Amino acid sequence: MKINTGKGSITLVVLLAIWSVSAISSLPGLAISPILGDLNHIFPKATDLQIQMLTSLPSLLIIPFVLLAGKLSIGRDKLKILVVGLTIFFLSGVACLFARSMMWLIIISCILGIGAGMVIPLSTGLVVDYFTGDYRVRQLGYSSAINNLTLVLATVVTGYLAKVDWHLPFLVYTLPGVSLVLALFLRRSRSEPEPEHSIQLRNKRIDRRKLTQLMAFYFFITYGVVILTFYASFLVDDYRIDSSFSGVLISLFFLAIMLPGLMIDRIIRRLKHNTNLVSLALVFTGLLLLGIFRDKTMLILGSLLTGLGYGVMQPVVYDKAATIAPPRSATLALSFVMAMNYLAVMVCPFLMSLFREIFRTHSDRFPFFFNAALVLAVAVLTWLRRGNFALGLDETYYKN
Repeated sequence: MKINTGKGSITLVVLLAIWSVSAISSLPGLAISPILGDLNHIFPKATDLQIQMLTSLPSLLIIPFVLLAGKLSIGRDKLKILVVGLTIFFLSGVACLFARSMMWLIIISCILGIGAGMVIPLSTGLVVDYFTGDYRVRQLGYSSAINNLTLVLATVVTGYLAKVDWHLPFLVYTLPGVSLVLALFLRRSRSEPEPEHSIQLRNKRIDRRKLTQLMAFYFFITYGVVILTFYASFLVDDYRIDSSFSGVLISLFFLAIMLPGLMIDRIIRRLKHNTNLVSLALVFTGLLLLGIFRDKTMLILGSLLTGLGYGVMQPVVYDKAATIAPPRSATLALSFVMAMNYLAVMVCPFLMSLFREIFRTHSDRFPFFFNAALVLAVAVLTWLRRGNFALGLDETYYKN
C-alpha cells in the first residue's frame, strides 16, 4: 500500500514509523501521575521537594534538548538523532522498572527527559520532511490526534497498572522500543526533496519575526487551556462533585484536542482566515462554562469546547512553523515552537499564583475566568488582525 505525500509516495510501514514517534512524544511524566499520591508511602523518607523534582526536572531538561535536537538537525542525519534519542528514552524506561530509591528515580527520569527532548521535535519534523502542502497539513493533524489519543489511553492503562505494582506504570516508557524497530524502515525510505512550487523554498533562512510571533501565540494558547489540567480537581472539589470527575474532564479535554486533527485540512478550508478566531471563541466559551456552571453536563461541554479550540490551532501552528523556514531548517523552527508548549506547562501554576496575588483572590473559579478574559482579548485582536501571519490565515496559506 502506497501513501501519497505530495512529493511522491511512501509505504504504510514508513507512515506507521512516523506515527509511532508522534505517539510517544507526550509520554514523559505520564507514568508518575497515577502514583504521585502513593510516593510518600512507597518512599517514607522522601521529601515533598524530591517528589516535585521527579515531575518537574524531566520537563525542565526537555526544553534545552528539544532546541539542541533542532539545531543538530541542520546538516546532519536526522535519523541518527532520532535513534539516539529513542535509545536513551527506551533504556531509561527500562531502568525505571528496576529503580529502588527516590534518588535513582529522579536521576533516571532526568536522563529520560534528555532522550525525549531529542525525539520531540522530530515527531513533527519527520512529517514535514516526508509530506508537503495539503498532505503535510493533514498528517500534522493526524500526528496531533495520535499524540493526544495515546496520552489518554496510556493514562488509563497506567492507572490500572499502578494498582498492581508501582513499578508497572513505567512500562509505557518502553514504547520507544517499537519506534526504534520501525526507524529501520525510515532509513530504507528517505524523504524526497521539496517540489519546486513548495512554499518552503521561498525562504533562504528562518523568518525570525514570524517565528517569534508563532512562539508567543503558541505559548499563550497552551497557557490558556492547560489550566484545566492543573485546576480541574480544585474546581470539582469546590463544586462538591466526586473527585474522580476531574479525571473525566481532563480525559475528555485531551480527547477533544484529538478530534480536529482527524479533519484539520477540511476545517481550514471551511473556516479559512477565521480558523484561529473561531478556535479562540471555542476556548473562551469552554473556560467560561467551566467557571460559571456547577452542572456536570455543562462542565463536560466546557472541557470539550476548550479542547476542540486548542486541537484546531495546534497543528496549524506546527504547519506555519514549517512554512517559514527552508526545508533543512524546518525542524529547528519547529523545535523553537514546540519548546513553548513545555515552557507554558512549567510556568502556568507560577503565573496563576502571581495573578491570584495581584487580584487578591484564592477562588478556584478565578483561573478559568481570568484565562477566559485573556483569550477573549486575543480573540478580539485576532478579529482585528486576521491578516496577521500568526493570528490568522491569509489566502496564500490555505490554498497551498
